[in-house]
Amino acid sequence: EIAPARILIIKLSALGDVVQALPVLHALKSTWPTCQVDWITGEVGATLLEGHPLLNKVIVYPRKRLGDLAKNPLLWPALISELGSLSRRLKNGRYEIALDIQGLFKSGLIALLSNARLKVGFAGTREGSAMFLNRKLPPYDPNRHAVVRYLDAAASLGARAGKIKFPLGLTTKDTKEAMDFLQGLRLEPGQFIILIPGTIWPSKHWTIEGFSRLAVLVKKRLGLASVVVGSHKDEPLGNAIFQGSQGAAIDITGKTSLKLLASLSSMAASGVTTDTGPMHLAAAAGLNVVALFGPTAPWRTGPFGKGHIVIRKDMECSPCFNRECAQRKCMYTISPEEVFEAVERLVSQRKTANRADEIR
Repeated sequence: EIAPARILIIKLSALGDVVQALPVLHALKSTWPTCQVDWITGEVGATLLEGHPLLNKVIVYPRKRLGDLAKNPLLWPALISELGSLSRRLKNGRYEIALDIQGLFKSGLIALLSNARLKVGFAGTREGSAMFLNRKLPPYDPNRHAVVRYLDAAASLGARAGKIKFPLGLTTKDTKEAMDFLQGLRLEPGQFIILIPGTIWPSKHWTIEGFSRLAVLVKKRLGLASVVVGSHKDEPLGNAIFQGSQGAAIDITGKTSLKLLASLSSMAASGVTTDTGPMHLAAAAGLNVVALFGPTAPWRTGPFGKGHIVIRKDMECSPCFNRECAQRKCMYTISPEEVFEAVERLVSQRKTANRADEIR
């Protein structure tokens, strides 16, 4: 078949979903190296994808602005104008294929607005997004891991990359920034683990006491620092863990970009994380993590690949996929000691692998 010249990837949010879609980019460019690939995504995803060497262009979907305009009928003329501007920009891309791996009404509408010859996506998705498509793939199995599902969509076009890779597009500049950042913390690569406590769903949270106690154990028994990472919204959580650990944890929440976080993750000895976007970013950067799961299913959205450890309690109510839960037994019954044991195992495995590399 003739290689497509221009493809639009439609994956708007959230951060974890964007990271899990990176193997699609790798598959497309591995199969058709000369193909021009653009990606439309939200504001957060754009900060990770901007300047990516495999992408021709990143188009920012202004979700918040469009949402604000849609709420007020008096502002609908402005909304129509914004959509018209977005439509013109998409049509200027002259895409042969629009690949919708989001599966929502807005992503289906974007596929339509792109005027691509082929508008591809899964049937049976939420919000009727398939009505905008002219090539509907069979409904996917929700228990199939998201990374594999996205690659299934790429494979339907003929894109196959063999080994699954997460091309983050990090540069030597990103690495240097991370090294300088660590120097400011008086740390070296391999001398710390990262803690990722924040998540949008309250039901996914582990306890502040658990993270605090873990940081103390890691410092006392492994001689490693615990660096708490997250967005500005996670700053109260990071400070609480710092205080609860009596300084054993280092709080840098709100102080890193996504690219800096990815670079730091690649230099850590291990990580402990809830089910959240930065978990996928850390795993994509090559960090083996201990992932704490309760209300969600790790076989669907867990850290992808070998070497990770998932801790999950076998309860009848789990996974419930509820954002809110008054009891959160599935998360609160996870003890700091069992998490520490998992961290200790991953740190030991990393040291063994490093020694093997030195011998080779």
